Amino acid sequence: MSLRFLSVSSREARSKGLPDFDDPEAHARFDDRNSLERLLVQDPVETILFVAFVAGLAWAPFWLGGNRLPAWGVNGVLFPALVLLYELNILFTGRRHPVSIQQLAWPAGLFSLSVLWIFVQTSTSVPAPLAHPIWGMAADVLEQPVVGSISVNRGASSLALIRLSTAACAFWLALQLSRNSLRSLLLLRAISLIVAGYSAYGLVLAAFFSGTIPLFDAPDMGGFLRSTFVNRNSFATYSGLGLVVTIALTLRLFRHEVPETTGVRYYRVAKFVEATGRRGWILLATGFVTLVALLGTISRGGVLATALAVFAFFALSFSRQRRRQSERIEAIVFVTVALVGTFAFFGDLIVGRIGSSGLEDSNRVAVYQIVTRAILDTPLLGFGYGAFADVFPMYRDGSIGARGVWDKAHNTYLEVWLGLGLLFGSMLIGALGWIVAKCFSGAVKRRQNATPAIVAAAASLLVGVHALVDFSLQIEAVALTYMALLGAGVAQVESSRKSISD
Repeated sequence: MSLRFLSVSSREARSKGLPDFDDPEAHARFDDRNSLERLLVQDPVETILFVAFVAGLAWAPFWLGGNRLPAWGVNGVLFPALVLLYELNILFTGRRHPVSIQQLAWPAGLFSLSVLWIFVQTSTSVPAPLAHPIWGMAADVLEQPVVGSISVNRGASSLALIRLSTAACAFWLALQLSRNSLRSLLLLRAISLIVAGYSAYGLVLAAFFSGTIPLFDAPDMGGFLRSTFVNRNSFATYSGLGLVVTIALTLRLFRHEVPETTGVRYYRVAKFVEATGRRGWILLATGFVTLVALLGTISRGGVLATALAVFAFFALSFSRQRRRQSERIEAIVFVTVALVGTFAFFGDLIVGRIGSSGLEDSNRVAVYQIVTRAILDTPLLGFGYGAFADVFPMYRDGSIGARGVWDKAHNTYLEVWLGLGLLFGSMLIGALGWIVAKCFSGAVKRRQNATPAIVAAAASLLVGVHALVDFSLQIEAVALTYMALLGAGVAQVESSRKSISD
């Protein structure tokens, strides 16, 4: 039996009394009621893949934020397998990709060149002059031939490539599945709830287990809130992503539920209270838990990057909405009161830490200087993608002292350039930057169903800024969640009335 009969076209859906999910009115009407069941009727195969994808995102933070080899292995099988199943479904049904690869020709090309260069770096067939000198030094010490490569650690580069490919698979799957506007919003709702769940769990661990993580051997973080993550700064980025998503969904709900009637303020207040009692309370509770967990991390970079992302979200939202000035003020006042109120109760530690430590870390600045010198030593070839932990000890000096282990540069951009070299590292960063720019463009231009694009743009600002001072984007749970948001955002950049399929 052909899988073609498992899908229902938009026209067939209308003839059978099902909602047309590309219709904005139907989209708003069925936003929160039995959405998954209706999607299952319309396209069971893609809906099952979507549920599996969401389950993968829910699993990703469980094993110490996905920052361990077993988690890399599971994710490295799960997400590519889902992509394979999706592509087989496309092949056997004779359908087209909802979003053509031609829409992403430039970033796809840059990404492919970066991946090809990683293969070259790990190859043992490169000419001897291109191989890093450490392999010759190893041969001298061992007094036997050692096969060299550009990468100083081929194993670490291969593992980093697996993680990079896993993130790319998450992006591709979210991109294709989220072309359906209702499914894109379901993905946002799922991410909001998943992050809130881990935030609540983190609060429980901080309150009753002094921040330790049951079942896992994780280093002590001094009681700071980190949920299931090894590092509290990484969890700050993760919870920040969830907070941005939750704020977006909350404002979208009230925008649909509270009428734009002028001169009837009491009626608007009544509708606001009604919407809060029916569905809004879940989003408000979700946002509150996530915000408290974020502040509990005491992460200066994470909190400030999230604040910047929230500000960007409002700026992008109000730049495109033709709404009355009073309504904009109402929305800003509502969210500001909620954020300030929560910060007043739980933000004293953040303020205290900024006051005592400032916003600058002298050790990190010294590390950045060391890494920059290392990059300039081999600006074209690089040391091997993901090989920072092996390279840094070669250049470490007294500027950061002898104590402590630095296995990350605490600056993702510098670490990418160190590993891939300036040319191919810039290609990888440029590929992501092109996609982010597309989301910002869609966030400003779209008049309907713009929430995913706005969220993706704000989330990109969050992770992009925090990546300047930390390595959260290199933690797989953060990377996969961000890729899912980015894929959903790109999928909704263009109107559903415009065909962008292949």
